[in-house]
Formats: sequence, structure tokens, C-alpha cells
Amino acid sequence: MKIIIINEKIGANCITLEDGQQIYDAIYPELSAGKPVELDFDKVKIFASPFFNSAIGRLLKDIEPDALNRLLVFKNLNPDGMVVLKRVIENSKQYYSNENTRKTIDEILLAQGEDQ
Repeated sequence: MKIIIINEKIGANCITLEDGQQIYDAIYPELSAGKPVELDFDKVKIFASPFFNSAIGRLLKDIEPDALNRLLVFKNLNPDGMVVLKRVIENSKQYYSNENTRKTIDEILLAQGEDQ
């Protein structure tokens, strides 16, 4: 099993899309090959949705939720981080499982980007 110590790779704050991308890049090849991965969040204090969206939520595009539950282990994730992670996973499940939902969300995000 591949083990990634998040604090060593990212630091104590898991906030940005870029940090999430680093984790995604490290775990996606393993998970897509059916190999287990453990993410150890020891000493990580702050979590934000962009990090988990980029690192974990995107996995549900290519990996079934049951397989992801079986292969991806979260260790030492504090209660605040668990709340954010669960919300991201539920949103990602809906996004990737329903084409109408995905289309609506994409249109809203595109419109918001054009307004800025």
C-alpha cells in the first residue's frame, strides 16, 4: 500500500487546488490500477473544499464510489477535515453520476467566470 504523509508533502494547511492536484497526481495512478493508497493527515490542521475537490472529488470521474471506498484510506483526519471531505465526496458523486446536474453546474460556473 502506498502511504502519503500529507503534512510532509503539502504542510499543515490543505487549502488550494494546486495542493490538491499534487495529491491527485500521486494517488490517481495507484487507485486506477486497483492498488490501495493511504493518506495520513497527521498534524494537518486546516482543510478547504478546493483541496479536496482537486485531490479526491475528481477521482469519482473515473473510479466507482465503492472501489474508491475500498482502496482509499484516510488516517488521522480530524473531524473538521472529515466534514469537508464527506461534503466534497457527496457533491462529486452527484456531479459525475448525473449528466443534467453536471451540465447545469458547468453552465453556472462558466457564466460566473464570464462575469468576472
